[in-house]
Formats: sequence, C-alpha cells, structure tokens
Amino acid sequence: MKADIKMNDFKMDNRPAGQANTQDTKDAAVTKSLNKIKHKYIIMSGKGGVGKTSTSVNLSMALANQGFNVGIMDVDLHGPDIPRMLGLKEMLTVNERKKLNPMSYSENLKAVSIESLSTNKDDAIIWRGPIKYSAIQQFIADVEWGALDYLIIDAPPGTGDEPLTVAQTISDAQAIIITTPQEVALADVRKSISFCKTVKMEIKGLVENMSGAICPHCSESIDLFGAGGGEKTALAAGIPFLGRIPFDHRMVVCGDTGRSFQETYPDSEVTKIFAAIAQKVT
Repeated sequence: MKADIKMNDFKMDNRPAGQANTQDTKDAAVTKSLNKIKHKYIIMSGKGGVGKTSTSVNLSMALANQGFNVGIMDVDLHGPDIPRMLGLKEMLTVNERKKLNPMSYSENLKAVSIESLSTNKDDAIIWRGPIKYSAIQQFIADVEWGALDYLIIDAPPGTGDEPLTVAQTISDAQAIIITTPQEVALADVRKSISFCKTVKMEIKGLVENMSGAICPHCSESIDLFGAGGGEKTALAAGIPFLGRIPFDHRMVVCGDTGRSFQETYPDSEVTKIFAAIAQKVT
C-alpha cells in the first residue's frame, strides 16, 4: 500500500503516518537508518550562488555512475531545488511500514526533498529551528533509504540550523565545502571551515566551482571570478583540495530542465572533473 504524504502530515513530533513518537524512539530510528549508510557527506557553502546544489547533484550522479548506491537528502528547507534538477516531479509516498519512499532517479540514485511534500512547489516554507530539526531527523529515520554507499546532504548556505542539525544528528558526517574563486566567497568559506572545526566535523575537502568559463565558440577558458582562490584557501586551512569545476553554460540548461549534464555531455571537461572528484571522495 502506498499513500501520498503532504506538508501538513510532516510536522514536529509526528511520524509521517501521524503516530506520536518519543524522542528516544526517534533517536533509535535515526541510529538504525544511519547504520545502513557507509559514508555521509554534507555539501556546504559559506554563501549562496556558488553552485552548491548543482555540485551535490552532479557529485551524486558521478558516484552513481561508478556503481555506488547513492542517496541525496535535500535539507535546504527554504530553497529546495534537488527535485527540479533531477527532473523529479512526483510526491513522496508512504509504504506499508509507514516509511517514506525516496524518489528514484535511477536504479542506484534516489532523493528526498521537502519540495516533494508540497502540492504547490512555489509555496514558501516558514519554519523555525525546532521544526527544522525534527524534519531533518525524519528525513533520516522515517525514510526507507535502505543500504547506501553514500548519502549526499545538500545544505543551505551559511552555518545555521540545518548544518548544525546534521552535525549533531550524524556524528560521522564529513563536509565538502563549495566556493567560487573570488574573495567575497572565500571570506564566507573561511567561516564554514571555522564552523566545521567548532562542531568537530571532519572536512573531506574543498571544491572551487565556476573556476573559469568555457567559451562555447573557441573552448578557451575565461576567468570570470578569478582562479586559484579555492586551492589557496584549502592549503592555508590545511584541508584537501578536491578540484576546480569550470562554468559551462550548458549545465544551466540541464539544471533548469531536469536533465543529467553528465549523460548529455559525457565527453565534456566538467563531466571528467566530476568523475575525478568522485574518485577522490571514494
């Protein structure tokens, strides 16, 4: 039996089916679910607009393309874009075990997002901290993730409720920090690095996104936002540098239409770089 679940059914201290649940029971369910997931990575950024969600989606696809079972958990509760980028339009459903079924993108890639609980995708989600905490816990405990090799967690920019909840709930989560090369972004990234050190979250590495733009006519690279700032910041902070991703205008079209960039342009430089970053992550 499957049933659609809507936003009104998904609130603090309620299971998706509406059954009351104690915090101890929730904590046990979280632990049970996490024990089936080998590696957990939270994708963070110090500021918005640096390509955090597109990196989350494409890193997940690159890992899935290498044969791993991957889940994407969209905890950017106020700006959830994962379903749109994956072309997933259906609502989340509940199975006979009263667990949420994640949306399936492919045989080994699935996703959960708060947007898939809303009948109107343009409705604002106006929640305070405690409800965010409960929602993220439910995304872990009440979703039928099954056995995963990797869980990629797409967090909103900054160091607020959502990344803090992940740090407190998933003790072995590691951070992958996304930045663009210019100093304004790097200044905020240093705050993200400080956040990870404060909450004792290991940093898997830093990715410099939009590191040059590939000209569609001559295929030369143009440094729109500079270049090299991410690698210098990683070196100064003593954290691994995972790679530079150039800006490719075709990725914008793929993201807006819910098409896989890597499947559409398998021989592109961006596709090769994401495959290399995935190998470093593994």
